[in-house]
Amino acid sequence: MTLRYQHFITPEGTKEFPKVVRGEGVYIWDSTGRRLLDGSSGAISVNVGHAHPRVLEAMRDQMDRIIYAHSMRWDNDPNERLAARLERLSNWNYGAAFFVSGGSEANEAAIKFARQVAVARGQASRFKIISRIPSYHGATTALLGITGDPDYAAAYRPMFVEMPKIDAPLMYRRPAGESEQDVVDRCVRQLEETILREGPETILAFMIEPIGGVSTGALVSPDSYSTRIREICDRYGVMLIYDEIMSGAGRTGKFLAGHHWLDCRPDIVTLAKGVSGSYAPLGVVLASADMVQDVRRSGGFKHGHTYSANPVSCAASDMVLQVVEEDGLMERARTLGALIRSRLEEIKGKTGIIGDIRGLGLHMAVEIVADQVSKEPFPAEMRASERIGMICRDHGLLLFSRRTAGGSFGEWLMVCPPLTISEAEIEELIESFTAGIRAFEKEISAEPELRASA
Repeated sequence: MTLRYQHFITPEGTKEFPKVVRGEGVYIWDSTGRRLLDGSSGAISVNVGHAHPRVLEAMRDQMDRIIYAHSMRWDNDPNERLAARLERLSNWNYGAAFFVSGGSEANEAAIKFARQVAVARGQASRFKIISRIPSYHGATTALLGITGDPDYAAAYRPMFVEMPKIDAPLMYRRPAGESEQDVVDRCVRQLEETILREGPETILAFMIEPIGGVSTGALVSPDSYSTRIREICDRYGVMLIYDEIMSGAGRTGKFLAGHHWLDCRPDIVTLAKGVSGSYAPLGVVLASADMVQDVRRSGGFKHGHTYSANPVSCAASDMVLQVVEEDGLMERARTLGALIRSRLEEIKGKTGIIGDIRGLGLHMAVEIVADQVSKEPFPAEMRASERIGMICRDHGLLLFSRRTAGGSFGEWLMVCPPLTISEAEIEELIESFTAGIRAFEKEISAEPELRASA
């Protein structure tokens, strides 16, 4: 018996998950023999596709050597190679990498590391992390206090410390009469006001996704936003942490999403998901050498995990990133992302339920609305994006659907295929997505109660 902490929705109700049996390239096969195009790269993580032969070979080679060595007692070659590659690809003079087993662990390690840096520098009063609403930064209890999704955290509220939050610069759903610049001004002003209200001496860091993930549906902020938040963080001695768990490792067309705004260098960056292509569990914290030296002088980083810097995970990640570089996958993400966006815009022009298409590279989201003019979402109980995702599955396409805070900020489908996808496979993706949208529209038009509620 397996505990299902989430459920699989069909028109007939809840049922068991389908059983996956094989993956290759951009495709997954289930136990019935059905082939599905993985249009969201799993959880936006299978960046170089399934069963890539070079990655599998690197993992087998490392398994023949050694599969485990505790990071507090040993270093290992894959660890060192990966750290050097990340330092070069990040191109922001990060002199140290700390390896963990996933995104939540990486963000947890990042805030603990930031805290130790502050203590080592005689700033022990700094402990508060400002974040945005909506946002998602992980599943640990500490991160629940930082994540900006009240519904997600509600059951655990007595167990964690709620941290201060400000508005994310949501462009599509901005208030009537506000321009994009007005949104930036308001959000930047909130950051400074929050720092001053809480007390600058208590603020440790500001944590954001430079390009949004599933919590905001691939939100891209105007260029001025990053410059101005960096200025405010510098003004008050606040660290800036970029959560690149989902947007990093080449998916947006650059190695880090933050590289789209080079004048805003974060103090700490976290990576996971695509950094290992999901071939093995891995998360990364990147930080400058001077921060690491301060922590070392104060007694070392008081944190760690059994599987930190696991040699098989590091070998897999190093080869994944080698493939990304040598096969020009970041350039492909830019080119093919533009192709997918143009095809999605064509679909939007022929339907009444696509409100917005946003993102960069092969990191995109399609927002679903009941009315394109008013931007009114479908009623939450309809679970519209989830239902469209299920219909797309019936047409051979897997997509990741999400509604943040019970749908208070809208709902969307993430369109984030592997960076290895071909143009022919993109046409297949678009064809299946179009069929899913049309079938959903037909479904709601055939049901009077659904038509009325929308």
